[in-house]
Amino acid sequence: MKYPYLSDCHCHSNCSFDADDPVNMLCENAIRQGLYALTVTDHCECNVYHQTGALSSIRQSFLETKKAAALFQGELRVLKGIELGQPLQNPSAAQEVLQAFPFDFVLASLHNLRGMPDFYFLDYTQIDVQQLLTDYFQQVLEMARQADFDSLAHLSYPLRYAIGEYGLSIPSEPYAAQIDAILQTLVERDKALEVNTSGLRQKIGETLPSFPVIRRFRELGGRYVTIGSDAHRWGDIGSGLEEGLARIREAGFSSFTIFMERKPHLLPIV
Repeated sequence: MKYPYLSDCHCHSNCSFDADDPVNMLCENAIRQGLYALTVTDHCECNVYHQTGALSSIRQSFLETKKAAALFQGELRVLKGIELGQPLQNPSAAQEVLQAFPFDFVLASLHNLRGMPDFYFLDYTQIDVQQLLTDYFQQVLEMARQADFDSLAHLSYPLRYAIGEYGLSIPSEPYAAQIDAILQTLVERDKALEVNTSGLRQKIGETLPSFPVIRRFRELGGRYVTIGSDAHRWGDIGSGLEEGLARIREAGFSSFTIFMERKPHLLPIV
């Protein structure tokens, strides 16, 4: 292994609605790859929190991850996380779940605009994509300013579909000021930016966010970057992490971050 502290800080077990494999299976693959740490971050979509029984599924995820941490002690650091989706669309739900469990790590994500379906389900040939992205970055900015989280997940998420699946050509310049505002907010709040490697194994062929955004975060004074495969199956655990760390280093960072008990721990990129 090129990086001795290789860690995956974003993955989903069968406690997420869109994943099938148990926590132990994810851990076993992480151990086979020699990973240093694995953080399980099952979904909690706040906008449908009560409809989907999210508190129950997160409780199950937390307990399964806690048991795995004991089972694999000495082989793998197994950390208890959550991917908090759309926290500002139901702030009371976000507060309830964060108060219910002592997580190690909280990712914040935006999977849909208010009143709209997940970006995954949109037909990008039938909508005003520029307006969609403008609204997306504005709502991410609001989330970055107001939500309780540790790292901002997969910034530019809609591009996974608009570019990757629909092949649209989308210039970055119209959104540069909005992205800068998001990154500056992370710096001011001492929050992390996630480098999500899922795009490297998907049609978009790029991390989310892309390298120029990672570099810009560093230029603006960003201290913390987390990295995660966003695996939804055991076989994708650790996918793209080495390439992602190479980009983080190229952007000017000498370390990346894992969170334990909601506190950042810097690991050298060597």
